[in-house]
Amino acid sequence: MSTPRPMGLPARPGPEEDFDTDDSVGPTGRPKRFIPPPPRLTGHGPAKVLAMCNQKGGVGKTTSTINLGAALTEYGRKVLLVDFDPQGALSVGLGVAPHQLDCTIYNLIMERGTSMSEVIMKTSLDGMDLLPSNIDLSAAEIQLVTEVGREQTLARTLQPTVDAYDFILIDCQPSLGLLTVNALACSDGVIIPLQCEFFSLRGVALLIDTIEKVRERLNPKLEITGILATMYDPRTLHTREVMARVVEAFGDVVFDTVINRTVRFPETTVAGEPITQWAPRSAGSQAYRALAREVISR
Repeated sequence: MSTPRPMGLPARPGPEEDFDTDDSVGPTGRPKRFIPPPPRLTGHGPAKVLAMCNQKGGVGKTTSTINLGAALTEYGRKVLLVDFDPQGALSVGLGVAPHQLDCTIYNLIMERGTSMSEVIMKTSLDGMDLLPSNIDLSAAEIQLVTEVGREQTLARTLQPTVDAYDFILIDCQPSLGLLTVNALACSDGVIIPLQCEFFSLRGVALLIDTIEKVRERLNPKLEITGILATMYDPRTLHTREVMARVVEAFGDVVFDTVINRTVRFPETTVAGEPITQWAPRSAGSQAYRALAREVISR
C-alpha cells in the first residue's frame, strides 16, 4: 500500500516521465562547446559571487538561482543563496515561510547587532545554505538612501562568508534600484536570465547599461558571466527568432544551456525543492547540471 502524499503537493514524477537529449547542435544554433567535468575540490572558498539579475519579472531568476545552486552542490561546490528580493520568492521556493521569520537579510544589512549565524539557514541540500528575505527588505531601499557608502552595504555584509563558500548566488529583485545596485557592486559576475520573448529582449540593453555604470563607478571586476535563455519553446517560431537575435547580438556570452518551458518547475515551487531533487532525471535537471558545468568553467 502506497503512502498518501500531503494535500496540495503534486505527484513526484516517475522514471518513465523523465528524459534527456544530447544533440550536437543546441537551440542556440551553435555546436555545443565541450565542457570538461569540473575538477574535485580539496577545500572551499573564496567564493565567486554571482548576481542573478534582470529588471523584468517572471523570466526565471528565482528558479534559476535555486536550481543552479542545487546543481553546483552535486559537483562538490558549497553554495550560499542570498534572497535579495522583498517578495521572498527564493525563500518560498526552498520551503521557507518568509512572513514567519524574525531575522532576515534585512536585519543583517540594517542592524549592527545581528550576526550572520542568526540569519543563515540550512536547506534540504547538504552544501547549500540560504540567507532568507521577506517584505521587510522593501524598507531597506528607502533607509539606505541616507547611508554613507550605501551601494557597498551588501558587500560588507557578505564579506565574512566569502571564504566559507565556493559560490554565492544573489537573487535580485525585478528592478534596477538600490538593492540591485548593491548586488552588482559586490558581485564578480552577472547571470542574465532572458525569457525568449521580444519584450524581455528589449530590456536587456538597459540592464547592460546599468552593469557598465556599476563597473565604471563601483566594481571594476564586474563582468557578464553569461546570458541564460529561459522558458524556451522550440515549437514556436517567435521563440526561435528571439534566440537567434540574442546569439547574434551577444555571441559567446550566451550559455549553450537553454532552459525549456516545462510544468516541472511550478511543481518544484509547490514542493519547496530544487528540480534536481524533485525530478532528478528530468530534462530540467540535466539542463541545470549542464549550466553548472558552464558556470564553473567560466
